[in-house]
Amino acid sequence: MSKKKVILQAATMLFSQKGFSETSMSELSKITGAAGGTIFHHFKNKEDILISILKNVKEQIIEEFDRYFREKKFDTGLDMVEGVITFYLYLAGAMEDEFLLLHRHYPYKLAETNPVCRGHLEAVYNCLTDIFEQAIRLGQTDSSVGDMSARKTALILLSMLDGIVRFKIYNLYDAGSLYNEIIAASRRMLRNGHQERGETEHAENI
Repeated sequence: MSKKKVILQAATMLFSQKGFSETSMSELSKITGAAGGTIFHHFKNKEDILISILKNVKEQIIEEFDRYFREKKFDTGLDMVEGVITFYLYLAGAMEDEFLLLHRHYPYKLAETNPVCRGHLEAVYNCLTDIFEQAIRLGQTDSSVGDMSARKTALILLSMLDGIVRFKIYNLYDAGSLYNEIIAASRRMLRNGHQERGETEHAENI
């Protein structure tokens, strides 16, 4: 592993578990064995390290989902949505430090004044929303998902899961124990378009 990757890996752990402001460059240097000059050879400053981590998080999420989709086949779009939900929850556990960092306050504080940071944060959540939207649109094509705004519904699903993952990360509630309820609630929401359309057609025929 390159020294740059070692620095990013250690910084991800420190920023997520201790906090950005509470992590010193000397501590990062001690953990990685990299002199301060070596760190600043790869990164302009501590904020640049955080921005690089966010970029890597997006790339890793896309890579993991691409691998998942290559290995997994779905009968319907609704099945794909449920698969995305399942894999998202798995990924939040496998990438615990990265997801914890996404739930820290500082990246969003920095994003208020740093457009590059804001762009990378938006890219992380946009790529996740895109994945859910893709599955929803497939379901609308094969009629397993109702007629609704695919983008807005994707955002709602992601927001629900993001909140549940936050409970798990901060040891407030076990996300795994809610899995069946998450799937059931998602099915009801995604099939609601069929129900509404059926009720409208029934009313028109009366």
